[in-house]
Amino acid sequence: MGFIRKIITPRTKSSDTFYNNLAKIIGFKPKNITHYKKAFVHRSIKEFDKKTGNPLNFERLEFLGDAMLSAIIAAHLFQVVPSGDEGYLTQMRSKIVSREHLNELGRDLDLLRFIRSNVVLSHFGDNIHGNLFEALIGAIYLDRGYKYCEKFIFKRVIDPYVDILKLEGKITSYKSLFIEWCQKKKKELVFEVYEDSGNDIIKHFSVKLFLEGELIAKGRATSKKKAEEVAAKRAFYAFQNEFNIS
Repeated sequence: MGFIRKIITPRTKSSDTFYNNLAKIIGFKPKNITHYKKAFVHRSIKEFDKKTGNPLNFERLEFLGDAMLSAIIAAHLFQVVPSGDEGYLTQMRSKIVSREHLNELGRDLDLLRFIRSNVVLSHFGDNIHGNLFEALIGAIYLDRGYKYCEKFIFKRVIDPYVDILKLEGKITSYKSLFIEWCQKKKKELVFEVYEDSGNDIIKHFSVKLFLEGELIAKGRATSKKKAEEVAAKRAFYAFQNEFNIS
């Protein structure tokens, strides 16, 4: 009579540590740890599925997690703001799932400690934190389904951060706000952007913001868009009373 030999993959200290830390973050025990491991593989590792040849990294999970996060936030807003029209609900959702906020969430959970990458950690930009947060949501969905995905998003996003009244007054883009004000007042606004690496390893950009030909603010960041936003935010607070924007 034959018998079936049970093959048990030996657990290591590092895998136990990852499992335990992950369980604390998501609030429940993972069933298929493989999904979560993939959520922290950077494409620089260049791993491929042996059967399909497809790349194994967090980018597809990031796409899935982004969609799940957006859907669950949308459903929540639909329920709690019955008077909100499409434009209002879309704006509120954008404030909750803004790249800046997702980066903060990923950074607060210290998700970068789990990443497998051939890139030096200090070379990553801020968006890596939000990308990993979205990939983690994607992994949760594949592992435990919609309800657990929803549970995690309520625990980490909705319950601690979603305050409708505060969100209504939250500014998501100082640049857009500044441009809109200048258009209403018929004032000339110019962003002058130039590369400014300095002594930094990562490329930086600097921005000079001119209003009616006068330099009113400067900004510096790892992308042109971020540098413009920094300069616009500084200009907004310097001129807030004159703008009369609440």
